[in-house]
Amino acid sequence: MSIRPDIHSQTKKTIYNVYNYFKMLASKKDQPEVANFFRLCQERTADACGVSRSTVQRICKESKTVSLGVEEELGVGSGSSTDIKFRSPRKRYSRNKPVTDLDDFDSEVVRRVVHSFYDKGEFPTSAKILAALREKSDYRGSKSSVKIILKKLNFKYKKCNDGRKCLMERSDIVAARVKFLRRMNELRINGDTRPIVYLDETWVNQNHTRGYIWQNRENTEGLKVPTGKGSRLIICHAGSPSFGFVKDAKLIFRCNSGNTKDYHSQMNATIFEKWYLQMLMNLEEPSVIVMDNASYHSALGSFHTYTRLITSVQSRVVLWDKTSEKYKDKFKTLEAWKAVCTEIINGYEDFDDSKKIDIGT
Repeated sequence: MSIRPDIHSQTKKTIYNVYNYFKMLASKKDQPEVANFFRLCQERTADACGVSRSTVQRICKESKTVSLGVEEELGVGSGSSTDIKFRSPRKRYSRNKPVTDLDDFDSEVVRRVVHSFYDKGEFPTSAKILAALREKSDYRGSKSSVKIILKKLNFKYKKCNDGRKCLMERSDIVAARVKFLRRMNELRINGDTRPIVYLDETWVNQNHTRGYIWQNRENTEGLKVPTGKGSRLIICHAGSPSFGFVKDAKLIFRCNSGNTKDYHSQMNATIFEKWYLQMLMNLEEPSVIVMDNASYHSALGSFHTYTRLITSVQSRVVLWDKTSEKYKDKFKTLEAWKAVCTEIINGYEDFDDSKKIDIGT
């Protein structure tokens, strides 16, 4: 957007004289060609003087106002253009503002004063800040000046923080985290070479897709996304930074409670235990298992099963000792896993072959 330039009184008078001259030429009836050419007086004046038409219109309007004022003052009829005195634009002077234009040192003083109220638990109003500044540095400004300074320092007058943005944790959660970090640090200090396997569950909607893509204005190209979220799928997997995801450990099933309920209600201890045992059988070497504190991860009825499972696996060297010659023998490894399942799963020997295959043996 162009900025309208300021025109001084002498320039205005020159443009107005040119306009009156063209207006006089347009009124000559003995020269119709010249009269027709100068009939558009304002456009011709703008072209001749190198200004816009709106500038010429503004000067003509000001001439009428000034001329009317002269007539009322002198009590005479309309005078000539030489009697009209146009106004020049007001000169702009830049003056110092010692009350609001502070240097870096004084600005830092104001910032420290505001923060001191935070530390004392008081509300830093402009009146309190002004009183503190007058006490510290003999400040002579007013409350409005203080508000201007605060805005320059990027302070905003807005609703107080109610503290809900602060993360509050229960003491038992903090203690569990400290215990976990200490245990992990202990493993690293002792040089434990076992891979660390992390497991967790999450969910995704069946029709999950991107919401925005690059496409033309007419929307004639691009991809068509499905309508609705679709059913919710629950995903359970385990992986390690050492070797990636555990082979054949991915579990995906459809949530039956719709999209409004928490997926944790569909992932119960029975499903997790079955998946967990299968995942352990797919591990190629002894590992450290890390899981969160979900309720189905520590079901009371499954605790003894996990303990028996760990004891049973530890007693069979073929399942975890890489230095053993039998470790690479898949037949002996499978027989060892069958023995483990016989110990921890009731009625395992009576299962048919399809059910044993589902278990992984």
